[in-house]
Amino acid sequence: MLAPLNCQPSPQLSTMPNSQSQLASRHVAVIGAGAGGIVVARELSREGHRVVVFERNSQIGGTWVYSPEIESDPLGVNPDRTRIHSSLYKSLRTNLPRELMGVRDYPFVPREGEDRDPRRFPGHREVLKYLEDFANEFGICELVRFRTEVVFVVLELGKWRIRFRCENGAVDEETFDAVVVCVGNFSLPRVAEIPGIDEWPGEQMHSHNYRSPEPFRGKVVVVIGYSSSGTDISQELIGVAKEIHIAWKSAKTELLDTQSSINSVSLHPMIESVHKDGRVVFQDGCIVSVDVILHCTGYKYDYPFLETNGIVTVNENRVGPLYKHVFPPALAPGLSFVGLPFKAVPLPLFELQGNWVAGVLSNRIALPSKEEMLADVRAFYAALEASGKPKHLTHELGDSLPAYMNWLAATCGRPAYEEWRKEMYIATNINRLANLESFRDVWHDDELSRQAYEEFSKFTTNERSQNNSHMNV
Repeated sequence: MLAPLNCQPSPQLSTMPNSQSQLASRHVAVIGAGAGGIVVARELSREGHRVVVFERNSQIGGTWVYSPEIESDPLGVNPDRTRIHSSLYKSLRTNLPRELMGVRDYPFVPREGEDRDPRRFPGHREVLKYLEDFANEFGICELVRFRTEVVFVVLELGKWRIRFRCENGAVDEETFDAVVVCVGNFSLPRVAEIPGIDEWPGEQMHSHNYRSPEPFRGKVVVVIGYSSSGTDISQELIGVAKEIHIAWKSAKTELLDTQSSINSVSLHPMIESVHKDGRVVFQDGCIVSVDVILHCTGYKYDYPFLETNGIVTVNENRVGPLYKHVFPPALAPGLSFVGLPFKAVPLPLFELQGNWVAGVLSNRIALPSKEEMLADVRAFYAALEASGKPKHLTHELGDSLPAYMNWLAATCGRPAYEEWRKEMYIATNINRLANLESFRDVWHDDELSRQAYEEFSKFTTNERSQNNSHMNV
């Protein structure tokens, strides 16, 4: 059971009148030009702030920029390994329909053009093209300093000093009124702790470095984790790997029944131990000789450039203390984080979080006092603990997504989370669990899709978005 999210509007938080005499324009640094960074940059610019986006790569898109390369350490734990930012595998398609994915006034509709993907659940390249379209539409690239890596951020005398390394290797500094961290959370692998792993002779890899099933041909593979990447990769390994053993903390009977018809796939509870003769022992007593352990175990939040003198920490993958996953009370509003929540719908989430940050920085929206924010955070943590939710899932939304989105919308003076979005999110998750192989191509929520495109017609004149072609791909 998910812990309750403390998302009731606070009586201390108010929206100030939108009067130019009361609004402030800040000099704001956005770290990262992935999906979160470019959406936040737009919200900040619309609010009248002066924005600089720092991006260490040569293009926008962040994790949506596919690279066939993998890191020198496939497990992703060696600190001296070559680093690859993207975690995309070659065949990846979205696990959410495009209707849910776009920002509200710039919907993710099918577009004509070379290399475009009109499917309702498109491949990763189409998502990158949407992000590029968005950046071009709103002039975001003009705000981005490409090939510029932020190496140090610290608060000094009320200003945020940022040290950054330029493409030519030179290091420079600049001060800002505020910093918004948008570096994403899909590049530093978390791996399972397995007794005996130091003597186990097989191969290990994290899904961060998975690109295609071919390296696993004819091998016995254990996939640890059965969330988004675990389900996708295990499906892709069928018919390639000799055997697939899925180890999952939440192994459920209905999913075991789903897989039982596939002879090469077995579902287990977690690994109990591994041994130097190659054996893997599962908690159900099953023993298997294994060639590869593939960790589909998620990622760590990591901010090596950020110095807050211990005010903001990452403890068991909880970034905190953060008020509503965004503002550290002691450093608000000068420091904020956008994009931490997972099991969410990213771009609409970035849009609302970004609008909140922009409104707070301009004085359009007032935050509660630091004491009130900290009390709210403590109450939230206590509710998580009482529900039995582990600390590393602090930023998981899941069923709490609509409540969180509605809280943000109300705080920002934006329309509430539409009912069709909530119903489509639920319907997609149900369909995915029941039909892992086909949910991206067969669905039963055409009426919800029709409602979505009816709304989208307010924002686009693209004829393709207003007909039924999206229901027939």
